Amino acid sequence: MTTKRILFIGGSGIISSASVARSVALGHEVTVLNRGLSEVRPLPDEVEQLHADVRDADAVTEVLGSREFDVVAQFTAFTPEQVQLDIDRFAGSIGQYVFISSASAYQKPPSRLPVVESTPLRNPFSQYARDKTACEDVLVSAYREGAFPATIVRPSHTYDRTLIPTLGRRTDLERMRAGKPVVVHGDGTTPWTITHTEDFAVGFVGLLGRRDVLGEAFHITGQHAPSWNDITTWIADAAGVEANIVHVPSDLIAEIHPGFGASLLGDKAFPMVFDNTKIRSLVPEFHPTIPFWDGAAQMVEFHDANPRWQPAEPELDAAFDRMVAAVSHRS
Repeated sequence: MTTKRILFIGGSGIISSASVARSVALGHEVTVLNRGLSEVRPLPDEVEQLHADVRDADAVTEVLGSREFDVVAQFTAFTPEQVQLDIDRFAGSIGQYVFISSASAYQKPPSRLPVVESTPLRNPFSQYARDKTACEDVLVSAYREGAFPATIVRPSHTYDRTLIPTLGRRTDLERMRAGKPVVVHGDGTTPWTITHTEDFAVGFVGLLGRRDVLGEAFHITGQHAPSWNDITTWIADAAGVEANIVHVPSDLIAEIHPGFGASLLGDKAFPMVFDNTKIRSLVPEFHPTIPFWDGAAQMVEFHDANPRWQPAEPELDAAFDRMVAAVSHRS
């Protein structure tokens, strides 16, 4: 394996941190550019750390200076304007630019399952998803017109020990332990692909520095697609309690708590199962092995040890009570 000089823009987030660690473990020279604020995901000692606000173009220019990289992995761009700044900055000076898009950009509702990379990108429900699609459009155009060396990666729901994936996150964990009902959208049977960040990292790092993936897009997900009922039950099991699940229609959830609208009506309310043939054909070591029940145990252990991390929200707790009452009234 040839050692690569890799710049991670981001690098201490849920998705990126495991990829940084794997890159270091494989012997690459890794630099991370971020604000340096993470306390729960420390970077490996071997990582060169550069600190700047990635939204401040002048600060980024100053801190990067004349450094050269084989790969730039961008985890923090969410709009076409941010991507265009990267194109202008790195064109002609790097071998590969890897953009983290999102599987939420895929067609909703999906017309066919499993989802493949050629599934249309059309999500009329989520602005976040539409912005990621627009970012991809900029990169595809830059590749076609100027050979900008872009590779697009679309993670689906990727988690680590810090991220409880249910609607209420820590609030749900506290409700379970208090014996209160936990809200699950729809009838809870929708299959939902959920991927541990360490599994994702194997596929992601396997694409870095490859000339044969330029101009292409990949989703990198696990093959584990439990229902939301299962996800909620396994979290309760890890917490040593029983989940009292109450099913609430997604539109009612969004009506009572609008903050859930885009992520729920534009993503989680639909079944999402992926065909990973493409990434596996190029990165044969990519074989996700971490089931969610193991991930749930990691989450509960972490949150019990870090009570100040994403504390329960009283307003959200009250909103869940209103949802439960509304469903009870309907019946």
